[in-house]
Amino acid sequence: MTASDLTVRTLTPAEHLDFVRRQASVSFLQTPAWAKAKPEWRAESLGWVRGGEVVGAALVLYRQLPKVKRYLAYLPEGPVIDWDTDDLAGWLAPMAAHLKQQGAFGVRMGPPVITRRWSAAQVKEGIADPEVHRLDQVAPLERSEAGARVVAQLQELGWRPQAVDGGFAAGQPQHNFWIPLAGRTEDDVLKGMNQQWRRNIKKATKVGVEVSAGTDADLKAFHDLYVHTAERDGFTPRPLAYFQAMYDALAAEEPDRIRVWFARHEGDLVASTIAIRVGTHAWYSYGASSTEKRDVRGSNAVQWAMIRDALAAGADVYDLRGITDTLDSDDPHVGLIQFKVGTGGEAVEYAGEWDLPLNGLLYKAFDTYMRRR
Repeated sequence: MTASDLTVRTLTPAEHLDFVRRQASVSFLQTPAWAKAKPEWRAESLGWVRGGEVVGAALVLYRQLPKVKRYLAYLPEGPVIDWDTDDLAGWLAPMAAHLKQQGAFGVRMGPPVITRRWSAAQVKEGIADPEVHRLDQVAPLERSEAGARVVAQLQELGWRPQAVDGGFAAGQPQHNFWIPLAGRTEDDVLKGMNQQWRRNIKKATKVGVEVSAGTDADLKAFHDLYVHTAERDGFTPRPLAYFQAMYDALAAEEPDRIRVWFARHEGDLVASTIAIRVGTHAWYSYGASSTEKRDVRGSNAVQWAMIRDALAAGADVYDLRGITDTLDSDDPHVGLIQFKVGTGGEAVEYAGEWDLPLNGLLYKAFDTYMRRR
């Protein structure tokens, strides 16, 4: 059978979830529950069907243009299809036709396909080298032939790569940092961390930092610390209602999908995080830390607890999510990269987000508007 045997139709949330459960893992942004976490977008579960069986799926989020009933169809970190195929057109053409019928003037998707990898040591060396300013100046540990094949096919099919920091929505990161867990023990992971991380974990234990998992009733405590972190670090915090909606939606889909974690020292909350897991992939999604008592290393302690929890759940990857591609030691983002690099994991580059215009005039107007914002 070939991709030309495929048809595309709307799935029920139950059908979509059944497909997700049959995969080793998919992005949490491609679960049917994520639609409820994004109520400002109209959502649709989409399925690729062959011989009556659902063989691919996507969560599509539709954002309406002002004053007209036309939409950007957005598939964050999706769709979940056979990306190893040499016939991507057979998968993407029926999707585009369906979305156009739904009123989409353009499609934006983020293929969950890795193109390059770098080791923690390589990233560290890049930061230390005054001649190196960006990750792509460092020769990668691995270049993915499958990833290159996907990129080549998308270009041939008329899809357009998007700037990482632009987009109708806040685009998903193209570069992530994660810790491979498959086949490793806690000791293996700990030994892979740098000396500073191991020392900080040990210190947190010695001074009595206690880490525990909470429930949705504890989200207010997380959010208070998160707002404090935003004020200190100069970013705009999301409202508590956003985290409540996200928690309620994901927890209703699977009881162990999302968890909020707390690190306390002598009763004081010093760090808090939100973790998400879908199958064998675990994510560190949001984090917060107090300005006081930073020396008790609550952030390291809570990360270590989440890593151990991911290992116990059988996860193959602990994903610390996005990093910028800057390695310039003067860049304010480099501190976050150094924090993540200390875990001993690896930097991975995805194929990035791609657009397909379906209505040339509307897409051009939209693209011009986004560039001028």
